[in-house]
Amino acid sequence: PETEGMFHRGPGLNLTSGQYTAPTAGYYAFTTTLHIVHRNPRRKGNGCRGRHLRVLICVQSRCQHNSNLETVSWLESSGDLFTISVTGTLYLQAGQYASVFVDNTAGSPLTVQSGSDFSAVLLGV
Repeated sequence: PETEGMFHRGPGLNLTSGQYTAPTAGYYAFTTTLHIVHRNPRRKGNGCRGRHLRVLICVQSRCQHNSNLETVSWLESSGDLFTISVTGTLYLQAGQYASVFVDNTAGSPLTVQSGSDFSAVLLGV
């Protein structure tokens, strides 16, 4: 919100923790779009096995308990800027939070660029 062109409305978003806390129980539409730079050069002899990136939106940090949204992208080359998005609907009780997680199985450094976003909209109770 401090940057031109960005906004937030409502009490649920905590910019310090990066979490959205549901003010009321209901179904929420979540979206995140991350702009990522993969900086580590690919080493000769490294196969592409296991070189993927998972981005998840999880409730209460429980990404393995079927309370998440997820997408997977393979890291084919290095030095590339790419975009990965997750969108879907989750049910949250009042006071539960959702946040974005990045699981980098490639083990090489990644940088999330400015312009990435995260949003939650109450669809109904």
